[in-house]
Amino acid sequence: MPIAFEHRNFQKELDALISRLQQEGRVPTLLLHACCAPCSSYCIEYLSDYFHVTVFYYNPNITSSAEYQKRVSEERRFIREFPAKYPVSVIEGTYEPERFEKMAEGLERAPEGGERCVKCYRLRLEETARLARSRGFDYFTTTLSISPLKKSAVLNAIGQALEQEYGVSYLFSDFKKKNGYMRSVELSREYGLYRQNYCGCRFSLRDGSIKKV
Repeated sequence: MPIAFEHRNFQKELDALISRLQQEGRVPTLLLHACCAPCSSYCIEYLSDYFHVTVFYYNPNITSSAEYQKRVSEERRFIREFPAKYPVSVIEGTYEPERFEKMAEGLERAPEGGERCVKCYRLRLEETARLARSRGFDYFTTTLSISPLKKSAVLNAIGQALEQEYGVSYLFSDFKKKNGYMRSVELSREYGLYRQNYCGCRFSLRDGSIKKV
């Protein structure tokens, strides 16, 4: 990760971009990778005022089919019930846990937030970038930066690399800013969303990383 990323104010950059879009009267299309309904709630509330958002639910890291189905159904319900300025649509990716397991080979004992997690971020973001390119989206990004447990600099460095590789603009962001995480908690309560207590993979469950994400 470039050292400069640690010192960038991604929220300020996003504010500046949104200001330019408003001045130009543009409402671009955005493919938003979503990890879960609670995390995406604030991101959708915020971004759907300025973008035509399509949520991409792609999370092969989730432990079991039952857990996956519970989370994706909550994602769909929130999108269906939330009164967005510009209507939000959803694309469900393929649930392919074997792909995650192959990615994690040799990294089973890596600590939470370490190399295994970074590779998982890239796996999900690359699938998002690939879909964004194939369907002609103006931007792609992820809800992952809203979590206090995830570093926006790491995620944005991955996004920038994929932007260069796939030729689709990455939307730099740090959704935990502007009290984004706390707002996601409020929206979760308001909509009665299922709020899981681990990130999704079997390793976070095994290692006792039981925290509201």
